[in-house]
Amino acid sequence: MRAGISLLVFLFPLLTACQPAAAPKSVAEPAVDLLAKGEYLVKVGGCNDCHTPGYAPSGGKLPKEQWLTGSNQGFMGPWGTTYASNLRLSLSKMSEAQWLAYSGAFHTRPPMPDFTVRELSEQDRRALYRFIASLGQAGQAAPAYLPPGQQPPPPYFQLVLPTSPAETSEPDAQAAKTASLP
Repeated sequence: MRAGISLLVFLFPLLTACQPAAAPKSVAEPAVDLLAKGEYLVKVGGCNDCHTPGYAPSGGKLPKEQWLTGSNQGFMGPWGTTYASNLRLSLSKMSEAQWLAYSGAFHTRPPMPDFTVRELSEQDRRALYRFIASLGQAGQAAPAYLPPGQQPPPPYFQLVLPTSPAETSEPDAQAAKTASLP
């Protein structure tokens, strides 16, 4: 019997080593909290800087109830005058699918950096939609776009663009050529 136990002790590790390996445990990626991700994207993307009145002066300390309600602060430039829209009202008029299609291809007027939104992944744009939609409707629609030549009511930023190097170099080159003539 002692020989049987010794044989079992000797063979047990060998027998267990020959067994098929246990199936690997699937490592499921944690579910992404789209609301938290959307809030994060709004913060780091600077959405509140224009779309939330008083956000920047408060150092970002406004309650979420006041976020993304648009602004009557205009941005006047060669394109006319634009206003940061009330995203909460705008997105309330769209389904998630409509938002995904719109945000993946939209082009706006300055100073909105629309290219950054277009570059977001579909999941990030979905997170933005879900977060903004979770805030509910609030506030009033922002003023409508004004074409170039129309004076906006205050408050507004007037953005004056510098002249291009080509515009300034041509007269300078002509002046230098004229000055060197005998």
